[in-house]
Amino acid sequence: MQDKKERIIAAAQRLFAQFGLKKTTVDEIAQTAQVGKGTVYHYFDSKEEIFAAVLDKEAGSMKNRIQQAIAQVDTPQAKLEAFLLTRMRCVKDLGNYYKAVRDEYLEYMPFIENLRSNHSKYEMMLVQDLLEEGCAAGYFDIDDTKVVASVMITALKGLDHRWIFEMSLSDVEQHIEIMMKVLLKGIEKR
Repeated sequence: MQDKKERIIAAAQRLFAQFGLKKTTVDEIAQTAQVGKGTVYHYFDSKEEIFAAVLDKEAGSMKNRIQQAIAQVDTPQAKLEAFLLTRMRCVKDLGNYYKAVRDEYLEYMPFIENLRSNHSKYEMMLVQDLLEEGCAAGYFDIDDTKVVASVMITALKGLDHRWIFEMSLSDVEQHIEIMMKVLLKGIEKR
């Protein structure tokens, strides 16, 4: 049974990446997954619910990649940089969410924002934990790690569109390197 659900999600993932949410039909998902339309509706109530499952799968993949990257480095600074670089690499790789945002954002805005907010909470908590780790180890001097984490995540979200659609991965990596210098060293002359 779980195999059919996974096939449906995998088929939908390919179709949403190729055609977007609006142009993909449940019939196409069923045909690509090689199951009946009734089987699709046995697992999912709507196309939007399938899309949410696809995004959840992609978010899980992104979380795993971020956790692996963070686990490979030791210092809080290196962990923050690993988070930033891995996050942007994942965002470039995982096209469904950003194709939907780009092509269909206004039509599906409340739905997409709800899905996006769940992942934002995860990112916020992760960055806050890294900042607190850095403070505890004496690397950072931050009065309110929650506010700083919020500022960092908000800045990233603001840069997402440009980094994803207008820049190459190497340019994004260079921007992240500069961002890390600004975050860690500041711009004030000492």
